[in-house]
Amino acid sequence: MIDFLRIDNFLKVVNSPYILYFCYEVKLDKVKVLERYLPPEAAPLIGRWIDYFKCEFKISRNRNSKFGDYRPPHDGKGHRISVNYDLNIYAFLVTTVHEFAHLHTWNEHKHKAKPHGAEWKNNFKKMMQPFFEKEIFPPDVKHAIVRYLNNPAASSCTDLHLYKSLRLYDAPKPEAHLTVEKIPMNALFKLKNGRVFRKDEKLRKRYKCTEIKTKRVYLFSPVAEVELMEG
Repeated sequence: MIDFLRIDNFLKVVNSPYILYFCYEVKLDKVKVLERYLPPEAAPLIGRWIDYFKCEFKISRNRNSKFGDYRPPHDGKGHRISVNYDLNIYAFLVTTVHEFAHLHTWNEHKHKAKPHGAEWKNNFKKMMQPFFEKEIFPPDVKHAIVRYLNNPAASSCTDLHLYKSLRLYDAPKPEAHLTVEKIPMNALFKLKNGRVFRKDEKLRKRYKCTEIKTKRVYLFSPVAEVELMEG
């Protein structure tokens, strides 16, 4: 199936002057896979981005430290983006656009632009716009994204208002799985990798916690997901 796209609308988003039209062969299987992780209305555009930017797009295992990742061309490999498989559809979309903004910024500036500097922020705002126009996000999530876009941080999970708005659309979890901010002080909790910590005290934006085995102190985001240990 051949779909002739007016690329000028797409180029308004990515601000590229190079071509006016191109012929795109729709990969129905790719779009169908993306629809399992994204709002269905968003999947075709993300599929087009993957092909337009010649990007290797990987749906990754869960990573506690990040939702997604972008790696620029290196050592014979092209653009690579990975996004955690277990995000809800709105968190998956926000993360995907975040990483594509890194890709587009690298194409424009290579290593001359800061990872989350003005150039990236500008591209992130532009590339999020089509999904606002399609009214893909629920009102509460859209409001949180607009607020976040005023000064987007390094990661959507570092903006507590946006992160909490996105979390409302997660699938229900067992009662034992909580966020650090909801764990009682001095209680023990466990990470997915089995490491056990004690919640000690709240600092400005994070919680100071001690790993039981090593006695080392770590700082946890209040919205980090952990498992409360009984007793």
